[in-house]
Amino acid sequence: MLILLAFASGFAMAFAIGANDVANSMATAVGAKAITPKQAVIIASFLEFSGAVLFGSHVTSTITKGILKPNIITQPDVLITGAFAALISSSIWILVATIWGMPVSTTHSIVGSMAGFGIAAVGWNAVNWKVMISIISSWILSPLAGGVLAYSVFKLISIFILRRSSPAKAVKKAGPVIIWITFFVIVYLLGIKTLKIGQSNSVWLAVFIASIAAFTGYLLLRRYYEIRTKDYEIVENVFRRLQIMTSCYVSFSHGANDVANAIGPLAVIYWVIGTGTISSSVEVPIWILMLGGLGISLGVLLLGYRVMKTIGGDITQLNNTRGFCIDFSTASTVLISSVLGLPVSTTHIVVGSVVGVGMARGVEVVNVGVLKNIVLSWLATVPLAAGLSAFLFKFLIKII
Repeated sequence: MLILLAFASGFAMAFAIGANDVANSMATAVGAKAITPKQAVIIASFLEFSGAVLFGSHVTSTITKGILKPNIITQPDVLITGAFAALISSSIWILVATIWGMPVSTTHSIVGSMAGFGIAAVGWNAVNWKVMISIISSWILSPLAGGVLAYSVFKLISIFILRRSSPAKAVKKAGPVIIWITFFVIVYLLGIKTLKIGQSNSVWLAVFIASIAAFTGYLLLRRYYEIRTKDYEIVENVFRRLQIMTSCYVSFSHGANDVANAIGPLAVIYWVIGTGTISSSVEVPIWILMLGGLGISLGVLLLGYRVMKTIGGDITQLNNTRGFCIDFSTASTVLISSVLGLPVSTTHIVVGSVVGVGMARGVEVVNVGVLKNIVLSWLATVPLAAGLSAFLFKFLIKII
């Protein structure tokens, strides 16, 4: 019965993650009309599942996420109960935020839930407050970094392409450089975060693929320019293709990297029930990865449109050029943060990037009311998840 409940709660968490986090990858592409909402959820559900199953970690560390001090939980029944409480509370909060249309950090949700269970089980001393402070700092760092970079990228594209007498000729010259940089960032990120082949190998692979992509782009742009006459149509089509590619990468990478938020606690429960012991890391069977991938995919298909609408259309109006700036800035900020070891939230970076692109066109085009609600949901994530988790732990420990 406990194992069945664990599967159900893990699947619910995966469903909630898919429903909310799909906006990180596909919202701007939908908002810019690069793809339709229906195409977005179908593409995202396939890529999320593929990323989770093919590259999701087969070894997960304990569900504490570093927020609880090492060896603070020594009793198997307490760990099982805490994992249940964390999964259920995180799922509830993320689903509530999704129905509300608010993009929240699923990682922060599970971290807050773990902190709540730890405090309820052991006391305030159980929490690693240094880690908590770094998480809180990311509420400011993530959107600020994404916003500044998106603002800068859009301004550069405006100067070197959009404001030229012939934007088509300008994009023909600048296009290969933009393609090279975009492919380099994406392949480098894929190497160090998803494939985990090391920084040196990731750099060489990124340089090789980016160079091929840039040369191919140069040939295509030259041919494309010869058969098209409308300047802005050419520019928008170039950035439309780049935006679809970056959106697909973010979706695939999310499935590979964030499925652990759902199946990590599930794998630990399965391990503890099966062995009766607590381990610092546990093996994750392929079928558990598939369960997580399926849950994320269904979340994308059934509820993903809600948060996509908020990020892609309600904050500011997007086109392909602006959407590309957002996606590129998000991927670049994640890359720089990963290399520097800085704690950032992809969800917060995306929102900050959308605001940054909007600000580049003027404060008046940013919907401050929607932005205020998003910030409130961010501030509420950790305390609400922690409080609900603590309550559930106290209730469940009596019956498990």
